[in-house]
Amino acid sequence: YFLVSIAGLLYALVQLGQPCDCLPPLRAAAEQLRQKDLRISQLQADLRRPPPVPAQPPEPEALPTIYVVTPTYARLVQKAELVRLSQTLSLVPRLHWLLVEDAEGPTPLVSGLLAASGLLFTHLAVLTPKAQRLREGEPGWVRPRGVEQRNRALDWLRSGGGAVGGEKNPPPAGTRGVVYFADDDNTYSRELFEEMRWTRGVSVWPVGLVGGLRFEGPRVQDGRVVGFHTAWEPNRPFPLDMAGFAVALPLLLAKPNAQFDATAPRGHLESSLLSHLVDPKDLEPRAANCTRVLVWHTRTEKPKMKQEEQLQRQGRGSDPAVEV
Repeated sequence: YFLVSIAGLLYALVQLGQPCDCLPPLRAAAEQLRQKDLRISQLQADLRRPPPVPAQPPEPEALPTIYVVTPTYARLVQKAELVRLSQTLSLVPRLHWLLVEDAEGPTPLVSGLLAASGLLFTHLAVLTPKAQRLREGEPGWVRPRGVEQRNRALDWLRSGGGAVGGEKNPPPAGTRGVVYFADDDNTYSRELFEEMRWTRGVSVWPVGLVGGLRFEGPRVQDGRVVGFHTAWEPNRPFPLDMAGFAVALPLLLAKPNAQFDATAPRGHLESSLLSHLVDPKDLEPRAANCTRVLVWHTRTEKPKMKQEEQLQRQGRGSDPAVEV
């Protein structure tokens, strides 16, 4: 034990004179402490800094205007349909409603509804020629409807004149906007209008509950329209529903001959306009590459008036002065 202790003491005395190799680990430890102190200082500075201002949506004046074209005609559910549509449109900023009556002139019902809507609007009226009207008992698909009214709205956008109420002047040259043909009996999501707002040419999306299908619309691959999901006459140039597309205003103004053809075969009314404007390959898919349905081809059931007719025969019918 004595000899081992002496040997250990001698070894320790020898090591006292040797240079120490402990400086690099000490430097590494000091650098780690410095980095931690720096990170703590950065976090403290971040806590003192005010939070960033969230990105603000564009001002309404900076948005392209959406021109919504709606043909309408007198019937028992007309006011109910227009009230529902007007309240949807009132949720959309920078929107101009072109409401076109199938009548010789403005009716008090429609004029009053527009005045009370709070919307920017233009009120137009044009009567469908007798030869184009549905005959008693004919199904709605036999003849295209709303043709004269939609074309009247296109005429107003291009040259103005003829407005019977609301905004009289058409958009000035260079106005950024998009035109959408919205029938008064469909159901529209507010999202749809923001999807179409930045249309460059012709934008498209699916429509629900149309053509005997759950939905009908474009098929998209790699961001481009490659076909259409439809059951009836899939070889039509543009097998789209009227609610399934929107057109950039500058494109419509640049193509003055583009309009709807009242003599177009069944299901070709949309194609009669779009064929003048764009090739199918250049359509712009919207609504998550046409995977979301944001508009539905709903229709209000025609009211049954048997009791009303019975009371009228008894001279006790509902007061005609009460607007329904």
